[in-house]
Amino acid sequence: MSSKLPKVTGRDMRGVMAYPPTPALPGADRVDAENTVDLVETERMIRALIRDGVDAIATNGTLGEMGTLTLDEWKAFATCVAETARSEDPDFPVFVGATTLNTRDTVARMRFLSDIGVTGTLLGRPMWGDMVAPIMERFYRDVAEAVPELAIVVYDNTAAFGGVIPRSIYRSLVELPQVVAVKYAGGASVGFRYHNDMAHTGTSFPLMPIETDWFAAWEMYGEELAGMAWSSTTAMGPGPVLALRDALREGRTDDARWLTERLRWAHEPFIVGQDFFEFAKYNIPLEKIRVNAAGYMNVGQSRVPYTEDLLPEVHRGTTLEHVERYRQITAEIEARLGTSTRSAEKV
Repeated sequence: MSSKLPKVTGRDMRGVMAYPPTPALPGADRVDAENTVDLVETERMIRALIRDGVDAIATNGTLGEMGTLTLDEWKAFATCVAETARSEDPDFPVFVGATTLNTRDTVARMRFLSDIGVTGTLLGRPMWGDMVAPIMERFYRDVAEAVPELAIVVYDNTAAFGGVIPRSIYRSLVELPQVVAVKYAGGASVGFRYHNDMAHTGTSFPLMPIETDWFAAWEMYGEELAGMAWSSTTAMGPGPVLALRDALREGRTDDARWLTERLRWAHEPFIVGQDFFEFAKYNIPLEKIRVNAAGYMNVGQSRVPYTEDLLPEVHRGTTLEHVERYRQITAEIEARLGTSTRSAEKV
């Protein structure tokens, strides 16, 4: 077993972690589809995000279709992401999802990621059977010990993984140097649970809120505890989210408050903020619809079984309204702040 530790620590995690989809070739929604990953668009997407200023990238969560890619597709995508990021910046933090239904498959995927040189993994937990706290603790210890050189961003999603991470587990996670951040998701906002969990993690690593909750977390806890946010919205064009990051870093409180209000306004029609568990039923197609409509990336269709043809039409309509609002605030931000939030590389 390697005695190495990850290249990054929790104290290094600052800024915006982007969560892009896995681009799909035409026909990827078919049952008999093979080799569905659009590697050309993958390379372009990763370069665009890095050049436009995001601070880290995580792939293959729910939006990244970890649950619908074949092993060969996942390996091809992970390799393309790793090689592209390395060619842009050898030290750029990249986290590739390795969630499976069991510990052994997860460890095998983590070893593959270590071999191709990525920073770490975005890691949920097996969900066929609900994980009580002792099982969850053993799972994270086992995978960290098996691949100790790979950093771990813990993926906390109450819908996908059958409940919250118990507070006692956060006390255990701080003992693992491999754990460098938590994607704090699943309908959770910056409230009592966030506060109580942070009481156990402190400055060890950030519990990353979504960008619309970032200002509230920053005001309460400061950069040392709330210095990084996660954002799938960056796949629609990262400009507005990066503008919020810069306002927070530069102490421009009025701008940060206004940017948060505009981001929340843009998200109002999107079902995720109204009914998270309804959103979770259609997460993948809804996210792909909004990303494609925004035009920053061309990520194709969702893979089976979570395809767009079974999506309630009302959700499609509200998602497209959300995209139009995001376009509007992008223009507003450019006008108010006098800086461009558009991609430096035309899609």
